[in-house]
Amino acid sequence: MDPLDKAILVSIYSSGFDSGITPYDYFKSRTVVPEDLFNSRLKKLNKLGFVDLTDPVSLSFLGRGSIKVVLVGGVFDILHPGHIQTLKAAKSYGDVLVAVIARTSTARKINSSRVIYHDEVLRKELVSSIKFVDVALIGFESSLYRTVEYVKPDIIALGYDQAHGEKEIAMNCRKRGIDVQVIRLNTPIPKIKSTSIKEELGTSIYDI
Repeated sequence: MDPLDKAILVSIYSSGFDSGITPYDYFKSRTVVPEDLFNSRLKKLNKLGFVDLTDPVSLSFLGRGSIKVVLVGGVFDILHPGHIQTLKAAKSYGDVLVAVIARTSTARKINSSRVIYHDEVLRKELVSSIKFVDVALIGFESSLYRTVEYVKPDIIALGYDQAHGEKEIAMNCRKRGIDVQVIRLNTPIPKIKSTSIKEELGTSIYDI
């Protein structure tokens, strides 16, 4: 597929998570292409069966099948080089990277003693500013799999040190009728972790 056409499909998918952004708004924030060219290619994609032009514009089954969506999750409280490497590696597996930011309540259920410096809204804003990330979402509080059902990714990418097992997640997704590949990412800098950084900084991070 032509890279411009694929970028349009990505913009339609990604803008679908924010009702305040049109596909072209999303597209022009990442690509310098005139709106008339965007619209002409959009009409072509509609004729080919990739796009439904009803309001709102959406991908057809064929259009959604033409892009690969990767989901990666985390707390992302203090962004560091390890996060950047993880996000960059995850994006290399697909066309769209959806980063799911864990709610503070969810993170504390997993580890009640965990210190969290930033609320989920600010953490989402921080992650969304990273160029590898196409969509940043705050996860559902009820379940990891509720978020997976919402995003419908093709691939779930786990960080090298995340506790979830690949087989466990794949099996639970299958039980919910979700066909997804689960991979484990490596990192060239495994010693850099949020927990280690927080141990060094303590509560003085904003006094630096």
